[in-house]
Amino acid sequence: MQSFKEVRENETQGSLTIFDRVIFKGHMRSFHFNLAFERFLSRQNVLLMDYGKYAEEMTGRLSAHAKSMASDAGRPYVFIQSPNQSKEEMAKFIAERDKIDGGLVCVLGAVEPCKAFTVRGNGKTQKKEVVYEYRKCTHFYFYYIDEEFGWMHVRLQSWLPFSIQVYISGHEYVARQLRVQGIGYQEYDNTFIQIDDLDAAQKLCDKFAHRKWAPVLQAFARRHNPLLDELQAAGIQEYYWVVNASEIATDLMFNTQKTLDDLLPELFQESILTFNAKDVMRFLGKKLHNNYKGEIVHSLKERPEGWRVKHSAKTNSIKMYNKCNVLRIETTINNSREFRMPAQNQRRWKPLNKSVGNFWRLYQIGKEANQRYLDALDNASIQDGEAVQALDCLCRSQTSESGKRIAKFHPVTLDDCSLFAAVLSSQHCIHGFRNKDICAALFHLETTSPQDAKRLSARVSRLIAKLRGHGLVETVGNSRLYRATAYGIKVMSTAIHYRFIDFPQAFLPA
Repeated sequence: MQSFKEVRENETQGSLTIFDRVIFKGHMRSFHFNLAFERFLSRQNVLLMDYGKYAEEMTGRLSAHAKSMASDAGRPYVFIQSPNQSKEEMAKFIAERDKIDGGLVCVLGAVEPCKAFTVRGNGKTQKKEVVYEYRKCTHFYFYYIDEEFGWMHVRLQSWLPFSIQVYISGHEYVARQLRVQGIGYQEYDNTFIQIDDLDAAQKLCDKFAHRKWAPVLQAFARRHNPLLDELQAAGIQEYYWVVNASEIATDLMFNTQKTLDDLLPELFQESILTFNAKDVMRFLGKKLHNNYKGEIVHSLKERPEGWRVKHSAKTNSIKMYNKCNVLRIETTINNSREFRMPAQNQRRWKPLNKSVGNFWRLYQIGKEANQRYLDALDNASIQDGEAVQALDCLCRSQTSESGKRIAKFHPVTLDDCSLFAAVLSSQHCIHGFRNKDICAALFHLETTSPQDAKRLSARVSRLIAKLRGHGLVETVGNSRLYRATAYGIKVMSTAIHYRFIDFPQAFLPA
């Protein structure tokens, strides 16, 4: 059975999976060990009562360095007073105004919330103590058009512990590398709408995902924080780098924008009406269980370029939207510990931490989530001629290889569509289903006597045999588990679509 991409093969140029937005963050973990900050101040011969002056002096040195970098490059330093002012828009305005095509664009300063060290008195102990808490301080934004990474910025906190953030766009990186290799392309905003060599572009995307980031990010840190040598001399280790947020996008490039525009209403309708909480968890590679503590939200929003549907599970999400002739499926990962990675012994799995060493695993998770979403769109809404012909076959009795007659289905009746929906439930996609799972989905077993429960189980056994006879389900190994076949997924989802969506719409009052 054909996939979404294969069904639309003649209408598309191909697809590209790419890191769209990546935010790296550097932490000085040495400060956070037990009493480590107090020991650091002691090595610097700084009393707790003098910490404020010491911290202000270090902040002053960072501020002077930031202004010096701007001055040496002949670029402006701008302090932003309004919290509503977009720093990205201001930096792009300055780049366009001054016709900057490389190097430092500008340095912006702004007072923003952060977590930092403060010394305050403890009313119970009557002593001063170090507190790590939320406060506000100045942050410096260094905007660049980098030779390798294109448009990017570095954000440095001016108060101890000097946390740093590096924003890089995978799209900008790939665009620069395509130009270096002489591969033609067209782009709109942060999206490629046409690439002459998609295979070469995909290799560049994979190269970006395999990059060893720690040395690259540490070089950026040393350029912008002149205090690192002094801190390391006092026993503070270098920054520990994590992936604070990332977006992995799969772009399906259609030949024309009209082709995509004609398809979009059906896709957005199906994503809102058909996908449920279990589906969203399955897209993200997880299973919905009773102990899950979080909210799963679906939202549909109109954008200047078109529409966007978003499915959020806690702080992670997967969304679909269009840009010009591109259909984009994008997985956003803000909390990587919701996902898992193989442990060192490869025999079990553990939560995925944010370390940049796991950058490729994030890419793999996002790529697989996007593919599952595309496959679900195919199963839910793309009824091609092959699926319609298969429905005709369901309406006729079949004969097995052993000569046994297999009864026909009535694929638009409520009973058969309820059976199909139970089989296609997302909780069965990974491990499969048993007789009792279908019984629980179709009948109220809690109010059923043991004799009736046995009778219903036998009835479901006959239904499963019927499903197997029509090639809709198959056994899972040497077990009593069953799973829908690719053929069955296409045919049963088509029947469900006709029953619950197409038929009701056909009889809506004019």
